[in-house]
Amino acid sequence: MRRKYLGVLLIALFTLTIASEAPAEDRAGEVAQWNFDVYLNDKKVGKHLFKVSEMGGIRQVLSEAKFKYTILFIPAYRYEHSAAERWEDECLVEIDARTDANGERMQVAGERTGSGFRLVAGETPAEFPECVMTFAYWNPDFLDQPRLLNPQTGELVDVNVEKVGDEVLEVRGEPVAATRFKLTAYDIDLTLWYSANDEWLALESVAAGGHIIRYELS
Repeated sequence: MRRKYLGVLLIALFTLTIASEAPAEDRAGEVAQWNFDVYLNDKKVGKHLFKVSEMGGIRQVLSEAKFKYTILFIPAYRYEHSAAERWEDECLVEIDARTDANGERMQVAGERTGSGFRLVAGETPAEFPECVMTFAYWNPDFLDQPRLLNPQTGELVDVNVEKVGDEVLEVRGEPVAATRFKLTAYDIDLTLWYSANDEWLALESVAAGGHIIRYELS
């Protein structure tokens, strides 16, 4: 699997949305938390835990992922990723993401300034527009963005999103009405499903070599 691809897939994003139609005072302190089982083809390779909380108009997003793929009981690939993000008015305010991809360690840190969003990934800081979004699967509004921040590499990626249509998806063994979206970019091929209430339900992606990565709610 390619490092760049995994960084996009494993972003810290990721959870059930906090109902946007509820008044802010009703959402204060509310927490959404759950687990995804992660599969490579039909083999479970790890989990991804997400939590989104809100207080005073600020959303806190925490993400923890651990994958390990073995062949004949021999570890072939190991991946660990953790990210903490703060959001305000659908814009990223601060990010601290750390990744260990098979021994290659990476760190991305950034915060919004008075004139933009300053990001450090490596030796040279980068300046982005003041309002940027990561691949925030937990917030369907990210589907309207033409460019998204990869929290593993610190790159701003051009993306294309297409609504495929409505279908029935099995979630935790039960049929759920869902809308399917296709997100593509260089080196990226993702399919996402959302419920009628705009909750993220599942993810599927084509990895290197034609392998399929799936996120299923456990």
